[in-house]
Amino acid sequence: MNSAPLTGQRRLYRQTARAQAAEDTARRIAQAFAECVKDRWFDEITLDEVAERAGVTVRTVVRRFGGKKGLVAGYYKFIAPRIREQRTVDPGDTEGVVDRVLELYEDVGDSVIRNLAQEPRHEALKTLLEGGRRAHRAITAQSFAPFLDRLRGKERRRALDALIVATDVYTWKLLRRDIGRSVKETKAVMLHLIADALSSVPPQKPVRENKS
Repeated sequence: MNSAPLTGQRRLYRQTARAQAAEDTARRIAQAFAECVKDRWFDEITLDEVAERAGVTVRTVVRRFGGKKGLVAGYYKFIAPRIREQRTVDPGDTEGVVDRVLELYEDVGDSVIRNLAQEPRHEALKTLLEGGRRAHRAITAQSFAPFLDRLRGKERRRALDALIVATDVYTWKLLRRDIGRSVKETKAVMLHLIADALSSVPPQKPVRENKS
Protein backbone atom coordinates (compact mmCIF):
# COMPACT_ATOMS: atom_id res chain seq x y z
CA MET A 1 0.00 0.00 0.00
CA ASN A 2 1.33 3.41 -0.99
CA SER A 3 1.44 5.63 2.10
CA ALA A 4 2.96 8.64 0.32
CA PRO A 5 -0.38 10.51 -0.17
CA LEU A 6 -1.28 10.00 3.51
CA THR A 7 2.17 11.15 4.63
CA GLY A 8 1.85 14.25 2.44
CA GLN A 9 -1.56 15.03 3.94
CA ARG A 10 -0.20 14.72 7.46
CA ARG A 11 2.72 16.99 6.62
CA LEU A 12 0.38 19.55 5.11
CA TYR A 13 -1.87 19.36 8.18
CA ARG A 14 1.10 19.93 10.52
CA GLN A 15 2.31 22.88 8.44
CA THR A 16 -1.18 24.39 8.42
CA ALA A 17 -1.53 23.88 12.18
CA ARG A 18 1.85 25.51 12.83
CA ALA A 19 0.99 28.46 10.60
CA GLN A 20 -2.34 28.89 12.39
CA ALA A 21 -0.66 28.69 15.79
CA ALA A 22 1.87 31.32 14.72
CA GLU A 23 -0.92 33.58 13.48
CA ASP A 24 -2.84 33.14 16.74
CA THR A 25 0.29 34.04 18.73
CA ALA A 26 0.89 37.14 16.61
CA ARG A 27 -2.73 38.18 17.11
CA ARG A 28 -2.46 37.77 20.90
CA ILE A 29 0.70 39.87 20.96
CA ALA A 30 -0.89 42.58 18.81
CA GLN A 31 -3.97 42.56 21.04
CA ALA A 32 -1.76 42.87 24.13
CA PHE A 33 0.04 45.82 22.58
CA ALA A 34 -3.34 47.38 21.69
CA GLU A 35 -4.37 47.12 25.34
CA CYS A 36 -1.15 48.86 26.40
CA VAL A 37 -1.59 51.63 23.82
CA LYS A 38 -5.12 52.25 25.02
CA ASP A 39 -4.08 53.78 28.32
CA ARG A 40 -0.29 54.23 28.24
CA TRP A 41 2.25 56.58 26.68
CA PHE A 42 4.45 54.96 24.06
CA ASP A 43 7.60 55.45 26.16
CA GLU A 44 5.98 53.63 29.08
CA ILE A 45 5.17 50.45 27.16
CA THR A 46 7.76 47.70 27.59
CA LEU A 47 8.23 44.44 25.73
CA ASP A 48 8.01 42.65 29.09
CA GLU A 49 4.53 44.04 29.68
CA VAL A 50 3.37 43.12 26.18
CA ALA A 51 4.75 39.60 26.56
CA GLU A 52 3.10 39.14 29.96
CA ARG A 53 -0.28 40.29 28.67
CA ALA A 54 0.00 38.01 25.64
CA GLY A 55 1.13 35.01 27.70
CA VAL A 56 4.38 34.60 25.77
CA THR A 57 8.06 35.32 26.34
CA VAL A 58 9.84 38.52 25.38
CA ARG A 59 11.91 36.40 23.01
CA THR A 60 8.74 35.40 21.19
CA VAL A 61 7.68 39.03 20.87
CA VAL A 62 11.08 40.00 19.48
CA ARG A 63 11.19 37.02 17.13
CA ARG A 64 7.74 37.81 15.76
CA PHE A 65 7.87 41.64 15.63
CA GLY A 66 11.49 42.67 16.21
CA GLY A 67 10.66 45.36 18.78
CA LYS A 68 8.30 48.23 19.44
CA LYS A 69 8.44 49.56 15.89
CA GLY A 70 7.39 46.16 14.57
CA LEU A 71 4.69 45.97 17.23
CA VAL A 72 3.20 49.22 15.95
CA ALA A 73 3.04 47.79 12.43
CA GLY A 74 1.50 44.58 13.77
CA TYR A 75 -0.98 46.56 15.81
CA TYR A 76 -2.08 48.51 12.74
CA LYS A 77 -2.45 45.31 10.71
CA PHE A 78 -4.53 43.87 13.54
CA ILE A 79 -6.75 46.87 14.24
CA ALA A 80 -7.26 48.45 10.79
CA PRO A 81 -9.69 45.79 9.49
CA ARG A 82 -11.65 45.95 12.74
CA ILE A 83 -12.02 49.71 12.53
CA ARG A 84 -13.09 49.54 8.88
CA GLU A 85 -15.68 46.88 9.74
CA GLN A 86 -16.89 48.85 12.75
CA ARG A 87 -17.28 52.03 10.70
CA THR A 88 -18.90 50.47 7.65
CA VAL A 89 -22.48 51.61 7.05
CA ASP A 90 -24.78 51.71 4.05
CA PRO A 91 -23.52 54.55 1.81
CA GLY A 92 -25.56 57.67 2.53
CA ASP A 93 -26.57 56.65 6.08
CA THR A 94 -25.50 59.92 7.71
CA GLU A 95 -26.80 59.11 11.18
CA GLY A 96 -25.23 55.68 11.02
CA VAL A 97 -21.86 57.25 10.19
CA VAL A 98 -22.00 59.46 13.29
CA ASP A 99 -23.19 56.63 15.54
CA ARG A 100 -20.28 54.46 14.43
CA VAL A 101 -17.56 57.08 14.83
CA LEU A 102 -18.87 58.08 18.24
CA GLU A 103 -18.90 54.44 19.35
CA LEU A 104 -15.31 54.12 18.15
CA TYR A 105 -14.07 57.36 19.71
CA GLU A 106 -15.75 56.66 23.03
CA ASP A 107 -13.73 53.43 23.11
CA VAL A 108 -10.31 54.47 21.75
CA GLY A 109 -10.52 58.23 21.15
CA ASP A 110 -8.38 59.18 24.13
CA SER A 111 -5.62 56.78 23.09
CA VAL A 112 -5.69 58.13 19.54
CA ILE A 113 -5.32 61.69 20.86
CA ARG A 114 -2.44 60.52 23.06
CA ASN A 115 -0.72 58.95 20.06
CA LEU A 116 -1.21 62.12 18.03
CA ALA A 117 0.47 64.12 20.78
CA GLN A 118 3.50 61.80 20.58
CA GLU A 119 3.69 61.66 16.79
CA PRO A 120 6.58 64.15 16.37
CA ARG A 121 8.76 62.10 18.72
CA HIS A 122 8.23 58.58 17.35
CA GLU A 123 8.56 57.68 13.68
CA ALA A 124 6.70 54.40 14.26
CA LEU A 125 3.65 56.28 15.51
CA LYS A 126 3.81 58.63 12.53
CA THR A 127 3.48 55.64 10.18
CA LEU A 128 0.56 54.31 12.23
CA LEU A 129 -1.28 57.64 12.32
CA GLU A 130 -0.73 58.34 8.62
CA GLY A 131 -2.40 55.02 7.94
CA GLY A 132 -5.27 56.06 10.17
CA ARG A 133 -5.68 59.35 8.31
CA ARG A 134 -5.77 57.61 4.95
CA ALA A 135 -8.31 55.14 6.25
CA HIS A 136 -10.49 57.90 7.71
CA ARG A 137 -10.55 59.73 4.38
CA ALA A 138 -11.29 56.56 2.39
CA ILE A 139 -14.05 55.39 4.74
CA THR A 140 -15.61 58.88 4.82
CA ALA A 141 -15.58 59.08 1.02
CA GLN A 142 -17.22 55.67 0.79
CA SER A 143 -19.83 56.44 3.45
CA PHE A 144 -20.93 59.69 1.76
CA ALA A 145 -20.45 58.54 -1.84
CA PRO A 146 -24.13 59.06 -2.85
CA PHE A 147 -23.73 62.78 -2.04
CA LEU A 148 -20.12 63.30 -3.11
CA ASP A 149 -20.71 61.65 -6.47
CA ARG A 150 -22.98 64.56 -7.42
CA LEU A 151 -20.07 66.97 -7.05
CA ARG A 152 -16.98 67.51 -9.18
CA GLY A 153 -13.46 68.86 -8.78
CA LYS A 154 -12.84 71.40 -6.04
CA GLU A 155 -16.43 71.29 -4.81
CA ARG A 156 -16.18 67.55 -4.17
CA ARG A 157 -12.80 67.88 -2.47
CA ARG A 158 -14.02 70.75 -0.29
CA ALA A 159 -17.12 68.80 0.76
CA LEU A 160 -15.05 65.71 1.55
CA ASP A 161 -12.58 67.76 3.59
CA ALA A 162 -15.47 69.24 5.58
CA LEU A 163 -16.96 65.78 6.20
CA ILE A 164 -13.60 64.51 7.42
CA VAL A 165 -13.38 67.41 9.89
CA ALA A 166 -16.99 66.89 11.03
CA THR A 167 -16.30 63.25 11.93
CA ASP A 168 -12.67 63.57 13.07
CA VAL A 169 -11.35 62.47 16.45
CA TYR A 170 -10.21 66.05 17.17
CA THR A 171 -13.82 67.23 16.73
CA TRP A 172 -14.92 64.53 19.17
CA LYS A 173 -12.23 65.59 21.67
CA LEU A 174 -13.15 69.26 21.43
CA LEU A 175 -16.81 68.56 22.10
CA ARG A 176 -16.56 65.68 24.59
CA ARG A 177 -13.40 66.44 26.53
CA ASP A 178 -12.71 70.17 26.17
CA ILE A 179 -16.26 71.58 26.17
CA GLY A 180 -17.85 68.70 28.08
CA ARG A 181 -20.79 67.92 25.82
CA SER A 182 -22.68 64.65 26.13
CA VAL A 183 -22.58 61.96 23.46
CA LYS A 184 -26.07 62.99 22.38
CA GLU A 185 -25.07 66.66 22.11
CA THR A 186 -21.88 65.73 20.26
CA LYS A 187 -23.90 63.69 17.78
CA ALA A 188 -26.22 66.64 17.15
CA VAL A 189 -23.28 68.96 16.46
CA MET A 190 -21.63 66.47 14.12
CA LEU A 191 -24.86 66.01 12.19
CA HIS A 192 -25.17 69.79 11.90
CA LEU A 193 -21.61 70.04 10.57
CA ILE A 194 -22.31 67.27 8.07
CA ALA A 195 -25.46 69.00 6.87
CA ASP A 196 -23.45 72.19 6.29
CA ALA A 197 -20.77 70.23 4.44
CA LEU A 198 -23.38 68.75 2.12
CA SER A 199 -25.38 71.96 1.63
CA SER A 200 -23.90 72.50 -1.84
CA VAL A 201 -24.85 69.02 -3.08
CA PRO A 202 -27.53 69.27 -5.79
CA PRO A 203 -30.68 67.22 -5.27
CA GLN A 204 -30.69 63.78 -6.78
CA LYS A 205 -32.43 63.59 -10.11
CA PRO A 206 -35.55 61.43 -10.06
CA VAL A 207 -35.35 58.16 -11.95
CA ARG A 208 -37.64 58.16 -14.94
CA GLU A 209 -39.59 55.05 -15.70
CA ASN A 210 -39.48 53.78 -19.26
CA LYS A 211 -42.93 53.51 -20.73
CA SER A 212 -43.28 50.75 -23.25
